[in-house]
Formats: sequence, C-alpha cells, structure tokens
Amino acid sequence: MSPITYTGLIIVVAVVLFVWNRLPVVFVAIAVALALWATGVLSLGQSLAGFGDPAVIFIASLFVVSAGLDMTGVTAWAGQLLIRGAGEESRVRLLVLTMLLVALLTALISVNGAVAALLPVVVVIAVRLKWHSSQLLMPMVFAAHAGSLLALTGTPVNVLVSEAGIDAGVGGFGFFEFALAGIPLLAGSIIIMVLFGRFLLPQRNGATMPADFSRHAKTLVEQYGLASGVFQARVRPTSSLVGAARSTIDLSAFPGLELMAVQDKDTSTPLRRDQLEAGDTLLLRGDARQAADFALRMHLSFRDEQAAGSGEDALFNARSGLAEVLVSPRSALIGQSIFPGMVTESGDLIILAVQRGGEQIAPVPGAHEKGSVALQAGDSLLLQGTWKALDLRLADPDVLVVDSPELVRRQAVPLGMGARQAIIILLGMVFLLATGLVPPAVAGLLAAGAIVLSGIMRVDQAYRAIDWTTVILVGAMMPLSTAMMESGAAAMLADWLVYLVGGAGPLALLALLFVVTAVMGQLISNTATALIMIPVAVAAATGMGVSPRPVLMSIAVAAAGAFLTPIATPTNLMVMSPGGYQFGDYWKLGLPLLIWFFIISVFYVPLIWRF
Repeated sequence: MSPITYTGLIIVVAVVLFVWNRLPVVFVAIAVALALWATGVLSLGQSLAGFGDPAVIFIASLFVVSAGLDMTGVTAWAGQLLIRGAGEESRVRLLVLTMLLVALLTALISVNGAVAALLPVVVVIAVRLKWHSSQLLMPMVFAAHAGSLLALTGTPVNVLVSEAGIDAGVGGFGFFEFALAGIPLLAGSIIIMVLFGRFLLPQRNGATMPADFSRHAKTLVEQYGLASGVFQARVRPTSSLVGAARSTIDLSAFPGLELMAVQDKDTSTPLRRDQLEAGDTLLLRGDARQAADFALRMHLSFRDEQAAGSGEDALFNARSGLAEVLVSPRSALIGQSIFPGMVTESGDLIILAVQRGGEQIAPVPGAHEKGSVALQAGDSLLLQGTWKALDLRLADPDVLVVDSPELVRRQAVPLGMGARQAIIILLGMVFLLATGLVPPAVAGLLAAGAIVLSGIMRVDQAYRAIDWTTVILVGAMMPLSTAMMESGAAAMLADWLVYLVGGAGPLALLALLFVVTAVMGQLISNTATALIMIPVAVAAATGMGVSPRPVLMSIAVAAAGAFLTPIATPTNLMVMSPGGYQFGDYWKLGLPLLIWFFIISVFYVPLIWRF
C-alpha cells in the first residue's frame, strides 16, 4: 500500500478507538506514532519528534505557570470574584462571567493555560453551589476556544496564519486584529450556551469531586474551641518585652490569659532566638479584656480584625495556616506527652489543641505540665505554622493528614504568599509572547523556571502540576500532520479542493475550506490541522485570484471550532473526567456552536478582510 493509504487507515483506526473509548487515549495516541513508523510513512525520529516539539514544551510549561497562580491564591481570588459578581443563585450571570473570564485569560496565556488555571476554580464553584460540574466546564472550554481569536497569543494557529500571510506577500495580522472576528464569535457563543446549554448538556459530576475548603478554617477553629478569644499581638519597639526571654513573659496578673506561642517577625515560625525583638508576634488565648490590658501595659499592637479575637483570622491567613492530623495506629508518637502551645520537634509548628474521641483536652493556664497528655492512637491534633512548614512536615508517617494543606491553601487563601510574584511572572510571559522577543516555548520555560526559582513551587510540585496525559497525547498525535505532508496526502487534498470549487466563487471556497478544516480539527489537534490546511488554502486562493487574507482568517476560525469530540483539543480532554462527560456529549452543544462559527467564517470574515 502507498503511504497515503497507510496514513488514511491509521487515522480511521485511531478515530474508531477514540470513539470506542475502551483504551486509554494516551495508549491510542502512542500507537498512532508507532504505526506511522512501522508502516514506513515516517522515520523513527519523525514519529517521535512531537515529544520534543516546542508547542508541547510550551503546553507543559503553561501547566506549571497555571499551578503557580493556583497555589498562590490568584485563581481562588478570581473564583471569589466570580461568585461575588454572580451571586449564588444566578446561573446565567455566573455562566456569563465564567465564559468572559476564561476568554480574556485565553487571549493572554492561550487556551491550554487559561483552562488549566480556571478548571479547579470552576469545579470548586460547582461543588460549593451544589451544581453539576458538567453544566459549567464545557461552556468554559468552548468560550476559551472563541476567546482564542481575541489576540495573536490566543492560540498557535493565530501565529501560523499570520506568518503565512507574510510569506504569501499580503502581510500578517495585527496583535488585536483577530478580535474583529473573535468578539462576534464569543458573543454568539455565550448567547447559544446561555439559551441552550442547560438542555444540551448532561446533568453529571466527575467520578471524584474535590472537597470545598472555602470555610475550612472556620470549621477547624470551631471544632477545637478556638473560634474566639485568640489574639495576635505584635511587639512594638517601645515594648518592655524587647530583649526579654520568652520564659520571662509573666501573665500571672492576667487570669484567664494564656501565651500559646511567640512567632518570629520575619518567618512567622515559632521563635528560636533567645530574646524577643520588635516585630515578633505573641499568640494569646483568653479573655478579650485581659488581652487588651496586657497589650496596653506591654506596648503591644493588635490589628483591627484580630483585636476582635477571631481565631479564624489570627490562625489562618496568607502567611500561615492550620492542619488537622491523626496519630496513626503504629506511630512512634504514641505515649509521648504533649500540651497545647507546645512547639513540635522540627521547631516550626505549634500544637494548638488535642482531642480524643471528639472531646477537647483542655490545658491548665500557666502550667503546661498539668495540661499535658500522653498521646494515643487516633488522637487528633490541630497544628499551626507557615504554609511551607505544613507542606514539608506533614509528610511524617507517624501522623495521618486529614486534609492536604496545599489543597486547602489553593481554595481558601486568595492572593496568598507569592501571589504578587506569580502575577508579575504571568505579565512578563504575556509581554514576551505579545512582543515576540522570544519563541513561545522559551517564554513558557522562562516563566515556569521563575515560578520555581521564586519559591512559589518546588521542583517536585512542578512535575506534579503538569498534566502528562495531555502532554503525551499532543506530542504523540503531532507526527500525524507530518505524515499528511510527507505522504502527499495534503497535496492531493489541495488539488481535490480546487477541483470541487471550480467556478463557484470565493464564498464556496471559504465554505469548503471551513468544512474540511473543521472535520479534521475534530480528529487531530487544531494546530496540526492548521499546518495541513494553510498551504492548501493559500494555494487555492492564489489559483482563484483572490486575496489569501480572508481565507487565512477563515482557517483560524474553523480551527478554533474544535467542539465535537473530546480529542479535538487538549482542553476538551482536560474537562472530560471532572465534568463526567462521555464521548458523545460534546457534539450536542458543539454542533450549534460550529454552525455559528461557520456563519462568521464564510459570511462575516469577507466583510472585514476583502477578497
């Protein structure tokens, strides 16, 4: 058989396996790459070249950047803005705001980056509002596809068609010129999804849905009896405690007031110095009036919200948080004596409270020895410390962590530690992408490296942040476009298109190109589809004696209309599991959207970019 025949058979078999949905999509994708080598269509290097493609590296780096935004609370902040702006009752308002936000973010960091950043936020919103995640996730992804036409950086396809215009001698497209098509695409998509989404989308959730940690701190402080009467008092430069040792702090004149811990002014960890300095913080528990009298006498300062004695605010904030752990059945901690206010052996966590069988073990103020308890298996401890310390220390096998501090922080701490650096890194990457100073893959790698070097994420966290299923799928499917060109299938397709159009006119050419591009875009990546169709479109336009500019923009619109299958784009695949979608769910909402994209591509685009 000829290479063209082999390529066609491989595409058909791959589509059948994807639709069958019994094999992992990664397995099918890798099988496609290996089949292209085994049949001799491509060399081994060509078959595996997708794994080193700059676009794949760029996608992987975007996952790290998106996770950095997530870990620092930037996406939690965006989610809070969504709920605050939409309210908890208005489905339409929340849907519209979600689609607008993802579209604008897509224009800055591409479809993959925007969806990866907002996916956990939208899932948590669905959990919090008790909605089915399937009603929100697919509209979010499809709005991202429409938003990819708002700016040059929205998708690699935009860059490809702009460069093709330069190569064809008709000039490229400006950075925001794509928005002339993108704005009506987005507006129409929002209207369609608001009017018909509820009826065309399934009512499902993913197999595993994340817990809602938005009120986690309040739950813990109430459960452990710390909801009130907890204060953070900062040592002023004029305080008599400056230079004093922690052991000399005397609360005997303030009955009912207890010193739980002294925290370092710079790190917010338990104080390791022998003497207190200005800026150190005393964590106090007890009567509000006694705390105020002590602060007045010792020249200590409270922040307004902490002066009210809110345990939630004092113990759970941008710098530090809470974690609940259980003593495991064979833990080395069994039998050890501890007391509330005790600093752990690592020196960076504080034991705030201990419970056994759900009942509080209360300390005796000023006499920790009397309030100490010998730990037993199943005892629960409430620990407080910096988020970094909680992440590092709770991997101890002697305790079982009830809720991961990392997951809690991502949801419950908007604009936490490192948020400013993460936003600056994001803006820097957008600047590099918008100006074209470096290739996209380089901009992405620089941003991902900055996320790690700035301390926002550790290297192991960066590895875990990458959705390797998506990365491998894209890398393994990319050689298919190479096979189309190497085998001659692309040239044969171009000749066929020109023959079919004949003398029907340029609108017929746009319609035919849209159909072919859209159909191919449901089966292979839209970037690969564009790589195949761009030379075909330019050649067809030249043969008809019309400008390639409207033809190229039509290709960009058609490539963005990848709605009908989960394998059409990585983002379609990203939401499949958390949305509980099946293969056949996509076309129901995707088909009316694709019809709208067809109308814009064939009838609107020539009005802006003349033949």
